[in-house]
Parts: sequence; C-alpha cells; structure tokens
Amino acid sequence: MKNIVLTGFMGSGKTTIGRLVAEKLNIDLVDTDSEIIKEFKLTIDQIFEIHGEKKFRECEKRVIERVSKLENVVISTGGGVVLDPENVNLLRKNGVIYFLYASPENILKRLKDDNTRPLLKNGDKLSNIIRLMNIRMPFYKNCDFEINTDILSPELAAEKIISIHMAKESKR
Repeated sequence: MKNIVLTGFMGSGKTTIGRLVAEKLNIDLVDTDSEIIKEFKLTIDQIFEIHGEKKFRECEKRVIERVSKLENVVISTGGGVVLDPENVNLLRKNGVIYFLYASPENILKRLKDDNTRPLLKNGDKLSNIIRLMNIRMPFYKNCDFEINTDILSPELAAEKIISIHMAKESKR
C-alpha cells in the first residue's frame, strides 16, 4: 500500500487525523515534526528561536528524504513541507498526499491557546494565518486530494481518507 501523507496548515488536524488513520489501518504513524524534534532534541519553537527557519527546513528535508522511503505508513508532515517541491516529489513517489484544509478562522480557534507556533508569534495571529495560507495555498492545491476539516470531525475525515485511499489502492 502506498503511504498516506497528510499535509496542511498548522491546526488543520494532521496529527490527530493521522493517528486515527494509522489506528484504523493498524499501521505506523510517522510525524515529521516529531522526527525533527528528536534530531535537534529541542521543541519546534526552540529550533526556530536558536537555529532559525532555514536550519529547520534543512532538517525537515533530511527527515522527508528518510521517511519517504518507508512503506505502508501514515506520514504527518509539517505545514510548510509543501514549499519545497523536492519534498513533495519525494513524498509522492511512495505516497498519496492529502491536503487537510481548515479555514483561517477555524485554525485560529484551534490554536488560540497555543503559543508554541513560531510563525504565529509576532503580530496578529489571524493576519499571520491568512498571510501564510495565501503563500502556501497554491502548493497545497497540488496535493492529490483535499479533505475539508472544517466540515468533518477528525473521525469522519479519517474515514474519508481511508475510503479514498483504499479505492485508489484497489485500482493499482
């Protein structure tokens, strides 16, 4: 089975839905942000603060190179992974990429008490969300499938991903 790759903006449900998909299919979940945290032995916030976004993205690329070679797993990526076309190509070689969409307003609601997101720290959170989403949306739109997490519970989103994936797999 091809990997199920989840991407989308922070707060779109990648980790939660990824966990549900992995549980239902009885396969492993690989969270690229967790892998980066293990490598640096720092939180994402600390990595950005100490090393900057450039070093974070370099490490993210190494992690993508490694996890994209795995088989039969769910891969939950960081929201900015799509900004590097090479990351997308690597993930697509052995996976199907699902973009988890959430509106800026819902992302704000989901992240309102979360102060660990380095790209949302300065200025108005909603403005930052909208600005970053506008930059990333063309990249997200290149994913294989879009799942709207505004209108689906995590459980229903997981079921929809599994349904799409199994239908796609049966045609291979």
